[in-house]
Amino acid sequence: MKEILIGGSDTHQVMMNAAMGNRHGMISGATGSGKTVSLQILAEGFSRIGVPVFLADIKGDLSGITTPGKPHDKITDRINKIGIKDFNFRGNPAIFWDVFGKTGHPVRSTISDIGPLLLSNLLELNDTQSGVIYSCFKIADDEGLLLLDLKDLRSMLSWMGDNAKELRSEYGNISSASIGAIQRRLLVLEEQGAEQFFGEPAILLDDLCKTDFSGNGVISILDATELSNNSPKLYATFLLWLLSEIFETFPEVGDAEAPKLVLFFDEAHLLFDNAPRVLIEKIEQIVRLIRSKGVGVYFISQSPLDVPEDILGQLGLKIQHALRAYTPKDKKVIKAVAETFRANPKLDTESVITELKTGEALVSTLNPDGSPTPVERVLVRPPESQIGPISDVQRKEFISRSPLHGKYEQEIDRESAYELLKQRAEQQAEEQQDEPKKSKRSRGRQSVGEAMLKSAARSIGSQLGRQIIRGILGSLLGGRR
Repeated sequence: MKEILIGGSDTHQVMMNAAMGNRHGMISGATGSGKTVSLQILAEGFSRIGVPVFLADIKGDLSGITTPGKPHDKITDRINKIGIKDFNFRGNPAIFWDVFGKTGHPVRSTISDIGPLLLSNLLELNDTQSGVIYSCFKIADDEGLLLLDLKDLRSMLSWMGDNAKELRSEYGNISSASIGAIQRRLLVLEEQGAEQFFGEPAILLDDLCKTDFSGNGVISILDATELSNNSPKLYATFLLWLLSEIFETFPEVGDAEAPKLVLFFDEAHLLFDNAPRVLIEKIEQIVRLIRSKGVGVYFISQSPLDVPEDILGQLGLKIQHALRAYTPKDKKVIKAVAETFRANPKLDTESVITELKTGEALVSTLNPDGSPTPVERVLVRPPESQIGPISDVQRKEFISRSPLHGKYEQEIDRESAYELLKQRAEQQAEEQQDEPKKSKRSRGRQSVGEAMLKSAARSIGSQLGRQIIRGILGSLLGGRR
């Protein structure tokens, strides 16, 4: 049986059964209480047993996981208190990613893969505007037009506005006010750097599921410092896209000694803040079902209550660092958090939460039968890798030696909705210039040239275009793959 050491005391150690790693988990606590180290030791533990890891580095201090730590009296003292016999300072295999392509390989996805539900949430659209986005995807699918990047989407919306009258009978009312509002939101999104995220080559899930020559799981580190600060909605959208794309793609697996992949989502509250109920319900459904794909999801946030109750109830591992009670509201939160644990008659959980020191935590794992263990107060084990970030020079060296170096750096801009709609407009303008009278008489009717172009577009997009309405949560929304 594979196990991961979480921590312990001078009397016993607390281990996590790796076979329960796909039952998800939660790391929570106040700022500065030790959440990042808990994330680091879990990522190390999974990597050591051959499980690939994806983690979002919000504060920019997890890059040290690649480099061996250094001896320190406090580390030695904790090793002795917990009784760790095989502790060795060592780094872990890792690949760096960055949506903006500055501190890691670029991360991209296409508009069509993100889908209308997540896109509407990203743009914070109302119901009417969301309806226009859904129509946009459906029309693009029917027309054989690929939506790959923001210029594709902008062109498609403009075309819809110009042809709203003709489209109304089949796709419903498409108001110019709604299109204008969406276009303005797209400009804001572009200012936040989203243009670099939408496009090709899109990240391949196989590149997040690597092991090294020694059988250690490769840790994919997304530098989310700039992303989460400047565009928290885009950060959340990417994580939700990743989660559902994995669910959509990975095959079912039986019981295994360890997960196939583990995901760590820091600042988890960003995934759910102001999200529509329909999206939260789909996330809850994915979290419940994705464990059958051998995937574990671990949320990190200040309070477990940042995660919807239906998801919180599905989380097997709970690591709770200190919370402080300064107000009556804080006390209510702490009481609610304490009630999420299986009680231990030896502990007053509610009181201990406020007494925990940095590096201490309340921990509950799962028994082999899936039942939660009583909560225990433990010292979290020290990581074997460096605590804190590596230098910029070290990071650049890691990126240059990455097996993926050069695979994602060069952006690809193939023919899609923008180019095809531009061709249509140019051809129509030429026809109107050459035959103004004929063009006037046939206004509103499709020309032979347009018909040929549409036929070609349908042919080009016949396979990929059909994927457009699938979107990020397509299988759960009844879309076609």
